[in-house]
Amino acid sequence: MKKNETELIDKDQVLHNMIATNKWGTFFGVSQKVLDQTWQSLTDPSGNSVTYITMEIAADRDAFHPIKSRLQELGITGSTDPQLNEFTQNFLTGPAKIPNYGGGLGVLAGDSLKSFADCRIPVVAISLLYRRGYFSQLVDSKIGQISWSLDWAPEKTPSIYLLHQANNPGIPLEIEVPFYDDDDNETMTYARVWIKMEVNSRLDTFVPEILLDYSSDKSPEWIRNAAQNLYDSSSERMKIIQRRMLGAGVIPVMKALGLTSRTIHLNEQHGVAVILTQIVERLKSNHGSNYHLSTDQEILLAAQEVGKAVVYTIHTPVKAGHDRFSKDLHRAVGHSFCQRILHLIAQDLDNPANFNFTTLAMRVNRSINSVSRLHREVTRQQFPECGDKITAITNGVHHLTWISDAKAELYDSFKELTNWRQDPGVFANAEPLRTNKRFRAFLERAWQHDNHKLIEYVNDMLTRHRNQMQETWVDPPNFLSHVDGPGTRLEPWAFTLGFARRFSTYKRADLIFEDIDELLRPVLANRWPVNFIFAGKAHPHDEPGKALIKMILDCQEELFIKSEGLAKLVFIPGYDMGIAKMMVAGVHAWLNSPKRPLEASGTSGMKSAMNAIPNISIMDGWWDEGYHEGKTGWKFGYEDQVSEESLSEDRGNLLYEEDSKSFYTLFPEILSTYYNRDQFNLYIDKCINNMILNCPRFNTHRMAAEYVERYQLDLPGPVKRKMEKLLKIYDSNH
Repeated sequence: MKKNETELIDKDQVLHNMIATNKWGTFFGVSQKVLDQTWQSLTDPSGNSVTYITMEIAADRDAFHPIKSRLQELGITGSTDPQLNEFTQNFLTGPAKIPNYGGGLGVLAGDSLKSFADCRIPVVAISLLYRRGYFSQLVDSKIGQISWSLDWAPEKTPSIYLLHQANNPGIPLEIEVPFYDDDDNETMTYARVWIKMEVNSRLDTFVPEILLDYSSDKSPEWIRNAAQNLYDSSSERMKIIQRRMLGAGVIPVMKALGLTSRTIHLNEQHGVAVILTQIVERLKSNHGSNYHLSTDQEILLAAQEVGKAVVYTIHTPVKAGHDRFSKDLHRAVGHSFCQRILHLIAQDLDNPANFNFTTLAMRVNRSINSVSRLHREVTRQQFPECGDKITAITNGVHHLTWISDAKAELYDSFKELTNWRQDPGVFANAEPLRTNKRFRAFLERAWQHDNHKLIEYVNDMLTRHRNQMQETWVDPPNFLSHVDGPGTRLEPWAFTLGFARRFSTYKRADLIFEDIDELLRPVLANRWPVNFIFAGKAHPHDEPGKALIKMILDCQEELFIKSEGLAKLVFIPGYDMGIAKMMVAGVHAWLNSPKRPLEASGTSGMKSAMNAIPNISIMDGWWDEGYHEGKTGWKFGYEDQVSEESLSEDRGNLLYEEDSKSFYTLFPEILSTYYNRDQFNLYIDKCINNMILNCPRFNTHRMAAEYVERYQLDLPGPVKRKMEKLLKIYDSNH
């Protein structure tokens, strides 16, 4: 928008048009028309919508903030109207963090919902609100990861609203969810209902994310405790309670809000208790109060009918990722009739004393999808009885969230990428940019800008930690915070390799440091400086994962000294979406080193592709599809066939020696391509190829189009044509 057009805008009128009300509350960021249309689509008697159930949703505002961006674009800083001024100030300066996610599953959910909003797909999400979020991370050089909880205030967080009872603003809306003891005595629990509005970039539609808050004073203490932290694994019973809080709350909140979706999408198995609820409701409708006398065959038939409405996405080949719960412990929170259903459809063949919720989700659905082609083969091997039903929908990322401002400005400047913000498929039209000297020069400039931003952040962090060393008991996590002087700062022109993700053993964060002498051989021989920037969290109860973080910290000094200061390894604590966005745009290459085939998909490398950054990765997950015979980056590691043995997570079977040697063989080639000016054009070729070949494919708009096929929605003509166009770009199954 031009400056003179901005000056002519009646800013108070703009703000009035950004406020809307219905019987549940008052909301800011969309017009009354948009609110009414969105709510109508989700409550229409036809049921032509989808309810998306997920344990976590990542939606931090420091990565994507369309309402704040609109206010800033228009130069709006406040209003004379007290209500509008309060909303404006909150969106401009309010909290950016919404700690309701722990890792890739939540980020994938948030990105998916943003694309559903962008593409105008009628979806409502349901998750839990965790009063203390996931966990906050401190890192001490001697101790390693330190976990602590930080209370947050959803009532002060922009875009999150506590709903009130219909047309009764003074009373919060609550739903009732029953729990049971061993004798089927009912304990009623209560959840307040919040909504996070996932507004699209044009502010002309949104996806409501319903967050169930069980911390109500009316709920028993053990329920309130379970409502505090995401993935609280302090006990198996706590995990069971959290899963039931999610799944059993779905139908009650849908009824309370009048939501009519005829399709349920389970984003992993955590909310699978909704299936039990629906089976019981179907049997009640058939048999009334005598539903508990239903035969096994009638229960199985009801499950078959319920499954016709369920779309299930499985995200992991790792056994620890599947919910298996002791039958005895589960009996203490669920009704005996639900136990009977579970005995029929959730038996764990490996351990008859357990229920397997993944097995339940795999059996009761109309479609199952893995999250990459390779993961499809793994899942078919793990669940051969469902083999013919298992397809692939390779994950994607929300391009508007993860493309940096500098890269966005670059993409805006070239006609070949016209309309890229609304249609990421246009990146496929960018072939002429490969040889466009102006584009190549501008890409380098944008790349340098993002790299300087990242390196400046790291250097400032090191200085801050060094200065704070005398003020806190926490020993700074980085060796470079304990030293000062020449050669201790990171240089932005030095080759910068990034790694950031959840610290699980199979992801092998420490792989490239297996033999530091071999790693440094090309660095010392050619005097090539290298920055290694790492970040990520391990679950507070994952001791092997926390040990990986400590191993990264412990090799920093050795790396620095043996390299004569040329190699600098830095760990950024407090990993979140803001840090992730800065890293995927600011490095020179993105590293991924899981043991194949244990990375179901992985999305961080897709985010680097969005920023025209090449990947260096094991041929696992999405990279098996995105490698393009070396055009988009580099591969290393053992490419074994999928087998039972290859799925082992034991340290002795994680192929450290084989895959690290493969990396050491490759590393000199990568550094030579970057540092030798006569080869640097080949490096930029890989950058541009990663953008052209992978941006059109590995985005959540394309992913949404593939899910729409499973959803069986009746979409308006323009939306349907957009989905069909996206489907032509890439088919995950071919």
